[in-house]
Amino acid sequence: MVNHMENETITAILERAHKRAEEMDLPYRGALLPTEALTLLQEAPAAKLVDVRSRAEWDWVGRIPGAVEIEWQSYPGMRSNPDFINYLSSQVDQESVVMFICRTGGRSHQAAATAAELGYNSCYNVLEGFEGDKDTTGHRGKKGGWKAAGLPWVQS
Repeated sequence: MVNHMENETITAILERAHKRAEEMDLPYRGALLPTEALTLLQEAPAAKLVDVRSRAEWDWVGRIPGAVEIEWQSYPGMRSNPDFINYLSSQVDQESVVMFICRTGGRSHQAAATAAELGYNSCYNVLEGFEGDKDTTGHRGKKGGWKAAGLPWVQS
């Protein structure tokens, strides 16, 4: 009985994410809220969360336990990572549900679109990202995003 409930939750989350993708005209399978991404990570055994922020962001801002870390762009200079696809294909199965996250959702959107073009059929972008939008004082981490939602993360 428990399994059936978990599967229903996963199915409901994926359906909502797919509906958002259709509404937003996204080139990949879906868009997830941070809490939905965590549920999928915990409940769907093959699901992967790919953090595409830079090494500097992982080191200075924080890491998500269990995430696959592959830079989309490298700091400083934010140059595109020419090995992104090689790293992704060596660490994430094309058949897996793969969720991409960055600081606010921009780089992860690009990564999800690129992966979808290359045959990953279940790509999802995590909306709001790790830090969310800036608040009225210009700081991130309090308004939207993984951290503000109180989801698991560690300081390096």
